[in-house]
Amino acid sequence: MTTEMTADTTADTTADLTARTVTDSATSATAYTARPIPPAVLRELRERDDAGRPMAPETDEEGGAPLRCCLRRSAPGERIALVSYAPLRRWAAETGARPGAYDEQGPVFVHAEECGGPDGGGHPFPGAHRVVRRYSTDGRILGGRLVAGVEEFDDAFAEAFADPEVALVHVRAVDYGCFHFEVRRDRASSATAGVSP
Repeated sequence: MTTEMTADTTADTTADLTARTVTDSATSATAYTARPIPPAVLRELRERDDAGRPMAPETDEEGGAPLRCCLRRSAPGERIALVSYAPLRRWAAETGARPGAYDEQGPVFVHAEECGGPDGGGHPFPGAHRVVRRYSTDGRILGGRLVAGVEEFDDAFAEAFADPEVALVHVRAVDYGCFHFEVRRDRASSATAGVSP
C-alpha cells in the first residue's frame, strides 16, 4: 500500500451540488467546478472497477491518499480502496464522444463505503505540481499545462476554456499521471474572484 500511496494516485446531480467550485480570477462570470467521481459511478466502481476487478478495501494506516470521491486526503484509519477508473470513457459514454486511443484507465483511491462527497470550495489536493490536460468534444487531447501551485490553477482553467475546442480538462499528477479530478465550464451568477485552498 505504501508504494501505491506515493502514486498520488455519467454526470450526477448530487456530484454537481457537492463539487468544489473555484472561480476564474480574470472574470466574475465564470466558475470552474472540480468534479469528484459521481456517486452513481462510485457505486459501480465499488462493485467492479473499470478493469473488471472487484474492490479490495484496506485500512489506510498512514493516511494521505488522495480520495477522488470527496476530493480530500484520507485520514489514518479510514477504509479505502484503490480502483481502476476510466474518466474519459465515462465522459464519452455520457456525451457521445469517441475518444478512441485516448481512452485510458488508471488507479484512483476512493472510500470503501459511501461518503459525503466534497465539503466545499477551494482547490483539491494543493501543494504539488499538477498537469491540467485539455480535451476536445471528441475526447482527443489538445495539450496541457503544468501548474506548480494553487495560484496557477485559475489561470490554467481560464486559458484552457478560452479555447472553444476545449470541452473539459483533467487535473492529473505529474509524477504518475494519475487522474485527480475533472473540470468543466460552468456559469455562476454570483462568483467572486480568487479562491482559498
